[in-house]
Amino acid sequence: MQNGTVEEVKKIVTVLNEAEVPSEDIVEVVVSPPFVFLPLVKSLLRSDFQVAAQNCWIRKGGAFTGEISAEMLVNLGIPWVILGHSERRSLLAESNEFVGDKVAYALSQGLKVIACVGETLEQRESGSTMAVVAAQTKAIAEKVSSWDNIVLAYEPVWAIGTGKVATPAQAQEVHCELRKWLHDNAGDEVAASTRIIYGGSVNGANCKELATQLDVDGFLVGGASLKPEFIDIIKSATVKKSA
Repeated sequence: MQNGTVEEVKKIVTVLNEAEVPSEDIVEVVVSPPFVFLPLVKSLLRSDFQVAAQNCWIRKGGAFTGEISAEMLVNLGIPWVILGHSERRSLLAESNEFVGDKVAYALSQGLKVIACVGETLEQRESGSTMAVVAAQTKAIAEKVSSWDNIVLAYEPVWAIGTGKVATPAQAQEVHCELRKWLHDNAGDEVAASTRIIYGGSVNGANCKELATQLDVDGFLVGGASLKPEFIDIIKSATVKKSA
């Protein structure tokens, strides 16, 4: 998300640093500020939280003005990157193949990747949700040899920042189908161990119910991550542990 000033970012980091949240073995917390704030956030953020970039370039750095390479992120000590976010797919016309190449290159440089998939409202209403997310996932699977450092994020485009949220049942249905796809195309082990997280208007009010779903392994949080309720979302990781 393209939000924030230095003062606002420092305030958010302070809230996170003071928060009482479950330990790292229960929930892994990764925050993803805009590029310009990455070093600041990394220097101020508590050590049990990690930092992600919101994007990186498809190959080695060079004459690609305005882009940020995977190598630069590694050099800064940034462990994670988000790739294939729906806004980049739609606004910047990043194709499934382009995203697949990006994921493979970032992994080759030692980054961990949060790879995003998701359908538009039109695609959902026409009944092609699974065909769309399967094609997006396939484009990644064809380019990578290991899923160890990939987290798959399902973010229905119609639910991002719209206030519309996939119902827990809708989210579970797609997550379950994605896991089946991984099982059929990447094997049992990948299907069992790959985390599939949900993104799309997640907030403090709906996170617990979403978190109870069998195949929802976490969240990719947008607007709510800028508010104190982000702490409640982090804490919802304990829902399954206590079930």
